[in-house]
Amino acid sequence: MSAIPSTTRRPGRTRAIGRYVLIVAVCLVVLFPIYWMLITAIQTPASTLRYPPHPWPTDINLNGFRKVFSDLPIARWLGNSTFLALVATAITTVLAIIGAYTLAALRWRGRALFGLLLMTTQMMPEAIVVIPIYQLYSKTHLIDNLIALSFLHAAFVLPIGVWILRSAMAGIPREISEAALIDGCGHLAVLRRIMVPLTSPAIVAVAVVAFFASWGEYLFATTMITTSERYPASVGLATLIGQLDTPVDELLAGGLIYAIAPVVLFVLIQRYIISGLTAGGVKG
Repeated sequence: MSAIPSTTRRPGRTRAIGRYVLIVAVCLVVLFPIYWMLITAIQTPASTLRYPPHPWPTDINLNGFRKVFSDLPIARWLGNSTFLALVATAITTVLAIIGAYTLAALRWRGRALFGLLLMTTQMMPEAIVVIPIYQLYSKTHLIDNLIALSFLHAAFVLPIGVWILRSAMAGIPREISEAALIDGCGHLAVLRRIMVPLTSPAIVAVAVVAFFASWGEYLFATTMITTSERYPASVGLATLIGQLDTPVDELLAGGLIYAIAPVVLFVLIQRYIISGLTAGGVKG
């Protein structure tokens, strides 16, 4: 068997090398801010503000992390963020399952229009509705209430969750649910025994999307929460930014701690997220 000419192998090898170079370049661009955040957090402010800046840490100093835990209620802030994210995730997941089943499995007039209107809510910036929502919350005495804020977070991520699950449920053959209905199961039983187990990766994806959205939300949190003891971490860390002085080492050390939870969560369940987001991609 004759060898493959080198002229044939070279274009494919060149494309592969170019692809890897592009991947490495994109990774460097994405990871550089995280790297710079890390070296800024572990060295003195004087070293950080030196010009020209050094691309590696020159004066290791962990006082930023020490001050975060000694001078700031970082544990309380992280606890508030966790509470907000978990409640918003639970609300979003439950309502998204019900809403997706309604759109995917039931036949009713106006279903397509309702689904379209549901998605158009994502075109509305939060800044437009923050004032009327604040007035509504103020009149109903829901200001400075973490549970009320979690409902608000869930309301804005719910349409995305409904559509993710709707695509997954639409990919399940209707014959399965129809057979269950004929055998005497009600719609709630079909939803609980058939739809939920078969779309569990998509449900996990919705839960993760809701968790991340609530964990990193800032606008509504800084508007609706006025007591420092109830600050989520996103608002609490932002209070370190001052007009005349900003403790950069404390701010970035707290930011690294704040970023650990979602990163660890994503690493642990990333395969479920990918399979969940692609569920129903063929039949929708």
